[in-house]
Amino acid sequence: MQITIIAGGSRGDVQPYVALGIGLKEAGHTVRILAPRDYHDLISSYGLEFFDMGGGAMAMAQSQIQDIVEQGNILKILSATGKGAQQLALDSARQGLLACHGSDLILAGFAGLSNGLALAEKLNIPFFQAHLMPFTPSSEFPSVLTPRIPQTPFTRWANNLSHRLAQQMMWQMLRSADTTARTQVLAMKPAPFWGPFASLQREAQPIIYGYSRHVIAPPADWPATNHVTGYWFLEPPAGWVPPGDLAAFLQAGPPPVYIGFGSMLSRKPEEATELVLKALKRTGQRAILSSGWGGLQGDNLPETMMMVGSVPHSWLFPQMAAVVHHGGAGTTGAGLAAGIPSIITPFFGDQPFWGQRVHALGVGPRPIPRRYLSVDNLAEAIRLAISDRTMQKNAATLGERIRAENGVAHAIAVVERLSMKK
Repeated sequence: MQITIIAGGSRGDVQPYVALGIGLKEAGHTVRILAPRDYHDLISSYGLEFFDMGGGAMAMAQSQIQDIVEQGNILKILSATGKGAQQLALDSARQGLLACHGSDLILAGFAGLSNGLALAEKLNIPFFQAHLMPFTPSSEFPSVLTPRIPQTPFTRWANNLSHRLAQQMMWQMLRSADTTARTQVLAMKPAPFWGPFASLQREAQPIIYGYSRHVIAPPADWPATNHVTGYWFLEPPAGWVPPGDLAAFLQAGPPPVYIGFGSMLSRKPEEATELVLKALKRTGQRAILSSGWGGLQGDNLPETMMMVGSVPHSWLFPQMAAVVHHGGAGTTGAGLAAGIPSIITPFFGDQPFWGQRVHALGVGPRPIPRRYLSVDNLAEAIRLAISDRTMQKNAATLGERIRAENGVAHAIAVVERLSMKK
């Protein structure tokens, strides 16, 4: 088959789809990936065909949401994103027509859902949803965007409703851009006011979920067309070797603590770095600090700390004593697979959900929302993560279970089986 994958967002959002694309290619399929231009080198380095959907994810985040991301207000963030989505939607539709030409199947998660559905309808190509977080309504847990709903025997109805409200909230913020792409590029009618979710559910469209059932068990009220496959982990490219100074640092002492906030931006990175350094000094821990998209900065660090850029988590995390991060789906999965405690400092979106899940599984301290992060509570969380033997044992056991799964192979088997039925 020729398969087009649509992947938008930050590197943590895109990378699992690259892993899935590599697996599909190795299984004999032709794979194209439509993604932001930031990821041309990443995708091409694995021999996959890249199509540029337009605006760079990092540049868009810096220009549109840098001032509000630390507030954690998902409505403000979605509103700001929606305002800048018109041109991206036009570019994505134009490039999507090229990327999907001759394809037998389109795969996309939420970041590519509206574009993928429109292209599938326009070109009469089957479409499968492929998400990195729970997206189908369930009464067993709330939406990933509303994880703070208190769970009692009487809140199952609220859980289900929260999923549908979250779907509508996200759709309405992007509906105008979707209409622009459909009418101006694809010569189609606008999508229904309430979006595609009801029709997708009625048609029982297949959905594959790229996370572990050991982290979130498939709810009993999900349809059989939903498939939780396991994480889609991306291994380093062939021939990749770690920087010499990093390898030397790791060998020079006990396992350090990793601290990085990935694509999360900081209005005051110097202050964020100072907070982290003070917390580490209190705990006496060695540390690897990740600069990410500017969340941390650091010159003249002590010998017990080192700043790094992009380093494969699958290689780095197993060598850590614990990891501190923002709670993105991909980074959370990498931390859990490494079998070490995770400390989540969520900013917004699905990150609080993953932070609560990590704590509920007993593999990390209670999450600390970024706006409440302090020297005191970060230092205490690090002390707990490196001293709590039960937490460490839980993390090691969960890591073994996750590593035993082959999420990419499972996803490929599902795609191939379901495609034969189309």
